[in-house]
Amino acid sequence: MNYPVLKLKRGKDESLRRFHPWVFSGALTHMPADLEEGSVVRVVDSDGNTMGVGHFQIGSIAVRMLDFADTEINAAFYASRLAQAWRLREALGLRRADNTAFRLVHGEGDFLPGLVVDIYDTTAVVQAHSPGMHFARQAIADELMRLPGAGISAVYYKSETTLPYKARLDPQNDYIAGTPGDSVAVENGLKFNIDWLRGQKTGFFVDQRDNRSLLQHYSRGRRVLNMFCYTGGFSVYAMRGGAELVHSVDSSAKAVSLTEANVELNFPGDSRHEAFATDAFKFLDAMERDAYDLIVLDPPAFAKHRSALRNALRGYQRLNAAAFSRIASGGILFTFSCSQAVTKEQFRLAVFSAAAQTGRRVRILHQLTQPADHPVNIYHPEGEYLKGLILYVE
Repeated sequence: MNYPVLKLKRGKDESLRRFHPWVFSGALTHMPADLEEGSVVRVVDSDGNTMGVGHFQIGSIAVRMLDFADTEINAAFYASRLAQAWRLREALGLRRADNTAFRLVHGEGDFLPGLVVDIYDTTAVVQAHSPGMHFARQAIADELMRLPGAGISAVYYKSETTLPYKARLDPQNDYIAGTPGDSVAVENGLKFNIDWLRGQKTGFFVDQRDNRSLLQHYSRGRRVLNMFCYTGGFSVYAMRGGAELVHSVDSSAKAVSLTEANVELNFPGDSRHEAFATDAFKFLDAMERDAYDLIVLDPPAFAKHRSALRNALRGYQRLNAAAFSRIASGGILFTFSCSQAVTKEQFRLAVFSAAAQTGRRVRILHQLTQPADHPVNIYHPEGEYLKGLILYVE
């Protein structure tokens, strides 16, 4: 293949030999001035030996490796990788009558760096996080529609907020294949309205599916507070688990409305649920002590980049301290971080510091992460972004 060649500095090929899928700009000897962002490039070591091919982009991460061989990147390549991803989801048993929401492609975890595909019933929602995947979107959509057994009848492209702004790609969110289907998806037998047109991410946080099921297990007879509720996933599971009451809080009135709609969809007329559109920290500060004996803290990413790490850790500590100081004795706290820049150790330290600050006795019941349809490439540990703890508070 006659792809533009990018050469590594001497000694900078070690990470690629360990199959890490990123090439940083500082590892390259030079970049051709006319190289277009999103181009497929061939990466060679300092002696000219081919290390693999990938998508070029401007920035700290200069190349996202697609393959560690001199492979042609075409429709057949995407078809093969998508088929591999689908086989894993089939093996996990994620497409069932009682479950039609799951992640089909998780970037580096499915050897398609820069690409996310979530499935909601018969609609695939595609997000590109790199210019290369943006340019490949139609080929990817076409192969998704042809994917045997996946049952995809429409592809919605949603990348206006995920692509690097410096690339000046002007992506448009729109259907790029097929005919739109039902916007209600089923997760473990519960129904959810999915707003992929205007909602956050791809419309729903499928990464908390297993953790929501665990919450259901602990909910019976408890007074549950779901902070940063968004679509109300944890709230709906808590109600099915037999919670005494469930309160949902989000700063977005639109999110609160969506939560209420999802509760009504599954538990029509159930008076156990109430939602509040208000700031999470203000709600916690004004909350009566012992009002809840199960609290969920699932905030948006406090640190999207390492430059915000210190403030993010302070935020996690403050948030958890507020919950620790007010939760009833014998209460259970589900607390999460979805910030990729925050490590498991850093998040745990922030939570432990919050516990120490309040003087409560706290025990770890579970250590949580993302589900199997968000796999972590063993050569790319950065892909493990979701961290969670279930804590018993006395």
